[in-house]
Order: sequence, then structure tokens, then C-alpha cells
Amino acid sequence: MLYVQQSLAPDEQLIYIAKFHWFYDVQAVMNIVWGAFFAVILMISFAALVPYLPDGFVDKILSAPLSIADTPLKIMMKLHPGIKLFALLIFLMGVFKFAQMLVIKVTTEIAVTNTRLIYKRGLVARSVGEMNVDRIESISVHQSFWGRIFNFGQLMVRGMGVGELIMPNLADPIRFRRAIEKARQI
Repeated sequence: MLYVQQSLAPDEQLIYIAKFHWFYDVQAVMNIVWGAFFAVILMISFAALVPYLPDGFVDKILSAPLSIADTPLKIMMKLHPGIKLFALLIFLMGVFKFAQMLVIKVTTEIAVTNTRLIYKRGLVARSVGEMNVDRIESISVHQSFWGRIFNFGQLMVRGMGVGELIMPNLADPIRFRRAIEKARQI
């Protein structure tokens, strides 16, 4: 059950639940792709440089002696374990960022009720920002070029004496703003 549904007052109605845009998932997957790309580029670079390096330096880069018949793939397999470990760490950084983004997506709830705006983040350590809809002063929508084309954007909600809530990139931010306006009219 959603935190928002658990925290509803008896007379409170849920008007809108915001969702992350699919572009956020693409960004998360691209972290893995870029991690793999840079790891492979690192290993290919060292394998390509081996024929041009002095023999004393080649012995430090390779874990086995180099032969004339070695293909670039065989040279990559002979690279020093430290270089392979560094390439693995680059890839794992991409996987970690992917996992971090998905945890943020799964544990974030943004909703509008007839009385308040709720923004909850976190799995173990929970951070909840709430603002009464009658205390909302302004709503700013920020959409990039791609945000306008694919219909996603970031919202900044300012309240009177309450501060501001900055939302992540959400799907259909104009609809979210309309839901807040609808809640103000109720």
C-alpha cells in the first residue's frame, strides 16, 4: 500500500498520483551502457597501445608474454589483472548508478489530494514533504527541449511561509499542475 494512501485523512480524496516518465528508465539503463562502453574502451585502448610501447613497459601491462600471432582480443585477455579490475570497477559504477536510480523511482511517491500535496522519498530513511494546497503560492514547470517533445518536466512548488518542493522529472507535468489547481478549487 502506498504511503499516500495510508496517510489520507477520513475526508481526504486522492486526486492525482504523479509518475516518473519512461525517459527516467532510459537514463538508468544508459548508466549501464556507458559503464560497459568505457570499460571496453579502456581495455581496447591498452590492447591497441601494446605494440607501440617499449618492451619493459609492455611486461608491466601484460600478465603473459606477447607473441606475434596475438589478436587484439588475445591481447585484451593477457592484460594485467589490475587493468581488468579497473575496467570492472568502471562497469560496476554504471550498474550501481542504475540501481540507485531505480530505488529512487520505486520509493518516491508524489500525490495531490483535495487538501494537500505530498512528496515522499526514501526506503529506510523516509523524507516527506507536505504542503496544504491553499498555502501554495506558485507552481513553476521546467521543461527542456526533450522534455517538451516527450512530455516530461520538473516542477517547483513554492508555498507561503513553507518553502519549496522541487520535484524530479515527471510525466505530464502540466497535468500535475492542473491537478493542483483542481484541488485548490475544491
